[in-house]
Amino acid sequence: MGRSLYRLGSRKGWQDTKACRPHAFCQLGCQTFHHICNFDLLSGDLFRRFLPGTEVVKSGQEVELWRSYISGCILLEIAPCTAMVLMWSYLAKGNDAHTLVMAAINSLTMLFLHAPLGGFLLGVNAMPIPWQTILLSVSVYVALPLICGYFTRKWIIKHKGTAWFKEYFLPILTPISITALLFTLVLLFSLKGDMITTNPATIAWIAIPLFIQTMLIFWMTYGLAKIIRLNYADAAPSAMIGASNHFEVAIATATTLYGLNSGAALATVVGVLIEVPVVLTLVEICKRSSHWFPQRL
Repeated sequence: MGRSLYRLGSRKGWQDTKACRPHAFCQLGCQTFHHICNFDLLSGDLFRRFLPGTEVVKSGQEVELWRSYISGCILLEIAPCTAMVLMWSYLAKGNDAHTLVMAAINSLTMLFLHAPLGGFLLGVNAMPIPWQTILLSVSVYVALPLICGYFTRKWIIKHKGTAWFKEYFLPILTPISITALLFTLVLLFSLKGDMITTNPATIAWIAIPLFIQTMLIFWMTYGLAKIIRLNYADAAPSAMIGASNHFEVAIATATTLYGLNSGAALATVVGVLIEVPVVLTLVEICKRSSHWFPQRL
């Protein structure tokens, strides 16, 4: 795993990436379409009768419970994947450099579009929109890690050299980041464990549109990749990044906006519960269908 990740910065990887940049922007367009045509807004009218009740969110406003769940789904879907896709690509034997470029584009997209897009869709859903909180969430959970990562890499390479960065720093950082991610998942499920086990029907109604959306976006992108004749190493991560989300940011934003016990926070946790096993299944589908695509030379 460590070897795969530190290869991302290699000269050969970046040379390969030059040919992949048009495909990365194609993927970005598909994902923007994914956000604008958010399936969760449509599913609200379909499932609202099965999710009765109201709740008081962090701002003190009483809202319908189904709207809170939809808001969590919106926050999940406007947070494009920037981290886990590296793992999905590694497991699917995808192009590491291509995946890194797409993750970087998603990070920049979130930096500039996460707040306005979230405000617009939450407004359509008739939910309170504390703009200061949204901007604070973007600054803390998107901008700050991006800036810290950039200056950390620059400082290490300046004082220790590129070889030390690749051969010593990244192999140490990789297991730490994976452990932190697993700890986050365990903590999230622990905090919401009672709600998940005592309300299986609610979880199911939240999970249905998320599952449909994940599969729809994956097969749309995977099919388009085949039509435009991408090679397999580019097609697999392109499809999976469109179907994945930056659930850490979504959960943190939902909790900050509406509270830890809100329906929005629960919906983002359900998103994690759905995404991990579903995308692992899609990884296996990609590997078994790799013969559909030209192989990279």
